[in-house]
Amino acid sequence: MSQTEEAKRYLENARTILSTKAEKEGGFYKDRKYVRMAGNTAYNGILVALDAITPQPQKGRKSVEHYQRNIKDGKLMTLFNAAYDTLHLAMGYDGNLSVKIAQEGLLLSDKIIGYVETRLGKN
Repeated sequence: MSQTEEAKRYLENARTILSTKAEKEGGFYKDRKYVRMAGNTAYNGILVALDAITPQPQKGRKSVEHYQRNIKDGKLMTLFNAAYDTLHLAMGYDGNLSVKIAQEGLLLSDKIIGYVETRLGKN
């Protein structure tokens, strides 16, 4: 399985968590635990995709700063920073219950994975 296929699997898992466990009511989810889980799952998916086009560190864990240093394209950097804020911080840490926030985060994930696929010549 390629890294972009794996990233898409993460993203699909995030969507499943939101649709089956977070209990949407109107424009908000009812269960913060599952919003956090979905946000972190989607964020990890974009990291899997980005690992295909960024150098791997010699040792230690990769940080957000690692990706920010190694993403050379301005458009991708903008998408990544927005996804970090939305998926990792707003959803993953804060558990923001807004359905619109979650939808935007998942859309950003789709765009990043698509960008990586294009860069790898898979589209």
